[in-house]
Amino acid sequence: MGGFVITGVPDRQTKFEGKITFYLVICAVIAATGGLMFGYDIGISGGVTSMDSFLLKFFPSVYYKKKRAKEDNYCKYDDHKLQLFTSSLYLAALVSCFFASAMCRRFGRKLTIQISSVFFFIGVILNVRANDLHMLIAGRILLGIGVGFANQAVPLFLSEIAPFHIRGGLNILFQLNITIGILVANVVNYYASKSLLYGWKFSLGLAGVPALILCIGSFLITETPTSLIQHGRSADGLEVLKKIRGTHNVEAEFQEILQASEAASLVERPFMSIFHRSSFPQLVIGSLLQFFQQFTGINAIMFYAPVLFEAIGFKSHASLLSAVAIGTVNLIGSVVSLLAVDKVGRKLLLLEGCLQMFLSMAAIGAVLVANGQQNQPLDNDSAMGVVMFAALFVSGFAWSWGPLAWLIPSEIFPLETRTAGYAVAVSSNMLFTFVIAQIYLSMLCRMRAGVFFFFSMWIAIMGIFVAVFLPETKNIPMDEMVARVWKKHWYWKRYMDDGTRSLKMEALYDAYSY
Repeated sequence: MGGFVITGVPDRQTKFEGKITFYLVICAVIAATGGLMFGYDIGISGGVTSMDSFLLKFFPSVYYKKKRAKEDNYCKYDDHKLQLFTSSLYLAALVSCFFASAMCRRFGRKLTIQISSVFFFIGVILNVRANDLHMLIAGRILLGIGVGFANQAVPLFLSEIAPFHIRGGLNILFQLNITIGILVANVVNYYASKSLLYGWKFSLGLAGVPALILCIGSFLITETPTSLIQHGRSADGLEVLKKIRGTHNVEAEFQEILQASEAASLVERPFMSIFHRSSFPQLVIGSLLQFFQQFTGINAIMFYAPVLFEAIGFKSHASLLSAVAIGTVNLIGSVVSLLAVDKVGRKLLLLEGCLQMFLSMAAIGAVLVANGQQNQPLDNDSAMGVVMFAALFVSGFAWSWGPLAWLIPSEIFPLETRTAGYAVAVSSNMLFTFVIAQIYLSMLCRMRAGVFFFFSMWIAIMGIFVAVFLPETKNIPMDEMVARVWKKHWYWKRYMDDGTRSLKMEALYDAYSY
């Protein structure tokens, strides 16, 4: 591709060139396999919790409750231990992402990705060999550590190796792999429950495949130029930058990374720096996007899709097959986002997604309220209506809040607080994912159809937030966000000129500006 002229700091123009090279694609595809691990786990947990053999072994009280003919449909799976099976992973990921942030900063993105695959693989082994609930939860905790490390390192890796004009699309490879993982998990669950007595072992065991792919593939990828330069390996960083850009004309981009790296080296405690006033806009945006992503209700549907469909009247195999259809829609929506994000921008996709999700979630609640029978399955038309609106909801999420809640926090923090700021964003995501996973089945039991109106209310709130407070970051280099985004935003600019940056950092910035 040709060069792109962009405006940086005042009185300066930089020209960044970059092709979509084969090596760049290889690095991105391998790293994005971390999303495959995460997605497979999201899809697999809801499926195995609807398998009778799994429930009978680990959650017999839920199994017998499920088999009672007159049991309230909404409350069949209301069990805190069952919810802990799903949510424990996200609690472990919440804690581990802070350690992953320190490792990213000290040892680089590549090693952090490798470690994530090892933890995940060990967790898979424990899950498959589990004889009791304690061993099962221990395996889930190790899986969570792997997810925390991968979710911290992979989006940063993708954003840092990507040419700025395709950064959105390349970063969305992570979300695309999440959706592929969910779909594969739904297909595996369907066939495992249908043909295998201990299908849950097969379903949980196949999670080791993406972990193995990531572990082996990580030896073929490079460290990011930003990380190499940040660790004093400027010559190596320059060579890697030339290799992934497919051109020797990278001096302007190299100098900008070098400038950001030297400024970052003056920050000894990045976790303290992110609480400075000048970091407030990025911190608020990064954290709230994670909160809003989970309070769309997406994981209430994706975690428990088979359970939800079974609760409204589908048989076990039919509920799993419906989850496969939802997973397919999710994958297609992610492809749409990958193709559109660098053309139409982040903000428009988020707003359109809010409108589509709001209408879909409210429609699901309306269908369930109209049915009104908590002990009887829905009629065929109503049940298919729920599946149709769920698919419409998932497609809206898949091309908006699914990928962009990961993309935007990975690109808005300056280098000096990038790993720490992104760790806060990832930990926020894991916290709210844990909360939803832990309480959703209880909410469904107590609120019934009202739970869908609860989520639709939050979707309306987040749409207003995006319209008013979220700046557009399309086609802006990461190290120019402060000058070109935050200092020009009608509201956030008030936080940018408070003098919190050291005189040394300002002098360094000025030296590179002329």
